[in-house]
Amino acid sequence: MSDARQRTILKVFRKFSNSLGPDTLDFLEQILDAHEIQDIDVESSIETLAKEYNKQDDATMKVSIEVLQKVYERLQDQGQSQVEAEALDPDSHLHFINAFEMPSWHWSIERGTFEKAAVPPTMSGSADSRVSAVRDRLNVIKQCVLRNEHFAPSTLPSRDRDRLVTLKSTKQLLGRAGERFLLLGMLARSKEGKLVLEDTDGSVELDFSQLDGPGDGLFTEGCFALVEGEYTDESKLEIIAIGQPPCESRQTARSIYGHIDFLGKASTSLLDDEKLSVRVQEELSDLHFFFLSDVWLDHPFTLPGIRKMLDNCVENDFIPKVIVLCGNFTSESITHGNARDINRYQDNFDALADLIASYTSITRTTHFVLVPGPLDLTLNAILPRQPILSSLLSRIRSKIPKVHLGSNPCRMKFFDQEIVIYREDCMAKMLRNVVGIGIKPDVNSDDLKRFLVQTILDQAHLSPLTINVQPTLSEYDHSLRLYPLPTALVLADKYDRYKITYTGCHVFNPGSFVGSSFVFSTYKPAEINSEEW
Repeated sequence: MSDARQRTILKVFRKFSNSLGPDTLDFLEQILDAHEIQDIDVESSIETLAKEYNKQDDATMKVSIEVLQKVYERLQDQGQSQVEAEALDPDSHLHFINAFEMPSWHWSIERGTFEKAAVPPTMSGSADSRVSAVRDRLNVIKQCVLRNEHFAPSTLPSRDRDRLVTLKSTKQLLGRAGERFLLLGMLARSKEGKLVLEDTDGSVELDFSQLDGPGDGLFTEGCFALVEGEYTDESKLEIIAIGQPPCESRQTARSIYGHIDFLGKASTSLLDDEKLSVRVQEELSDLHFFFLSDVWLDHPFTLPGIRKMLDNCVENDFIPKVIVLCGNFTSESITHGNARDINRYQDNFDALADLIASYTSITRTTHFVLVPGPLDLTLNAILPRQPILSSLLSRIRSKIPKVHLGSNPCRMKFFDQEIVIYREDCMAKMLRNVVGIGIKPDVNSDDLKRFLVQTILDQAHLSPLTINVQPTLSEYDHSLRLYPLPTALVLADKYDRYKITYTGCHVFNPGSFVGSSFVFSTYKPAEINSEEW
């Protein structure tokens, strides 16, 4: 084989930080010869092998010929699968995952990757699990920052290389007053009530007096931030810039951790995902999901509004594959109510069951998902929330064949897509807890919506707040993680509705289905886009 081909093979694997021995190089050359790969296709063919190799748990930096052989044989099996694929069955590729069913993956500093928890999580948690949850959040964000092109140091000589600001730790500040640093840490309060930046090595008090304005996003106590500033003689960091950590796209994260089954529904390769994505676009272009929020069943106009929506579906032959109903299902809290309030709450669900069951053409094919809101009756009041008490939904479960009682948050896996559904008044809670110098001046409502979406995705977490503001179950904190980024995120909120696509993730708020407005959103998997109705 020509030296040019060998150089191409070595170049491709070097891109993945792999090295090749003579035997492995010969094996790759044999593969190219056996399949009569043209010179123009050598690089793409070898890159496919290299990507699949690096997804294996037993992959090593020096390429193992045994592991490479397994990868090659599996790719051959995929290529020899039946030429004419059967028609796609949406139901067989549609999965609903509650927060308490997701496998627990933690970041291993020693291995530099995710590691599955050795013991199952518990509701009680512990002090250690609380610390581990925060460290996991930091480590997930930090590895994304270090991999980002704006922070990864260049390997090429540069005139500006000596002046580059690289990521430092708080322990590196000591004795270096007057120098400038870039830090990544969590915004928190010291015992004295001062705003500080914390990382795994310590903390430093922040001085915002020289900062003209923050970067885009909402900076709350409990969120992680990139802070650049000068360390002073008073042991403070005089901030000159503050921003959100960079977000990593789903495709990038999946290319690195595609072999990890974060949802517990079997992981698929990127190659499979690409093929399924194309087929969904071509064969399921008319398939839709409906999302409703604040379905107040105690409001006199709500059930007539749902009836009107279902009537339109039947009349126009527009039957959705999934209808997601998010709470609150009551306009007033009944957690501490009396028996009469609880009976009325159950009666409202019974009335909803009778209404939906009367549309047999819909219940025959449509999946219904019920997601609790902050005021609904569940076993726990902190995140993630258990599903609504099943004892109150006996009629719904008996009359609607395809009903799913979702946790808050919960997730849907549809072919290669992951959709996260979260019901919380995020905007109000985040704005109430902004720290530092607040929000950029002269922002409008559209800016706030964009800031909220950016903050939640940049933080890779649904609740970037301290536990005194938003308590969470520490051993289930992984169920609030947004890494890898989902395909779509439903932020069901009583705030104004919106839809924004950020770093490839489509985020939308369906608005409140209450009163006479009857607003909701439809999501089209074939287009990864939503429409407001």
